[in-house]
Amino acid sequence: MIWKDSVSVKLLSQSRQSLTCEIKLPGSSLFIYTAIYASNESAERTDLWIELLNLCQSFALSTVPWMIGGDLNQIIHYDEHSLASVNSFSKRMVELKDCLLQMGLFDMRFQGPLFTWTNRQPDDPIAKKLDRLLINNLVLNLFPNCTSFFLPALFSDHSPCLIDLSYKIPSSVWSLKLGLAPEALSRTSVDCFGNRKKSRVF
Repeated sequence: MIWKDSVSVKLLSQSRQSLTCEIKLPGSSLFIYTAIYASNESAERTDLWIELLNLCQSFALSTVPWMIGGDLNQIIHYDEHSLASVNSFSKRMVELKDCLLQMGLFDMRFQGPLFTWTNRQPDDPIAKKLDRLLINNLVLNLFPNCTSFFLPALFSDHSPCLIDLSYKIPSSVWSLKLGLAPEALSRTSVDCFGNRKKSRVF
């Protein structure tokens, strides 16, 4: 994780599949963010769901704004699979859905494609919604206009997610440095958002 000095970040917990931090933006209340990179193995993913439930209880995360973002490697509804043959709930779907219900988490309002992963096999294409940005109700109280954007997958088989909290950080502390040359940043911007001549890239 990378952040500016003006943002306070405190590590609360980490494991092979998750990283949980307490984040404080200037002029705002703190919130909790958990980054997820779930295992390809279903048994290990079950361990992750149990780990998240334990985190929720240990840190009383149902009482503070909490976000979870990343690759969960599991859909929660058969509509999140591109194949028509996947048309019923599996044990794994129900397992994750029940976990999210217990934690009071749901998808942040988002724009972009439903399917965030593809196998990139033209002869046998499969797409799924494996990546999510999840929040509880307290996040909406803190950032009522927050939105997530799933962008085109340029270099990966997953779509990157951009979160807009619609929160204005005081200008005296706002500065973003990107590790891209200006021409590379410009090409990426055009690829993702089109050629908007009046747009500015900061």
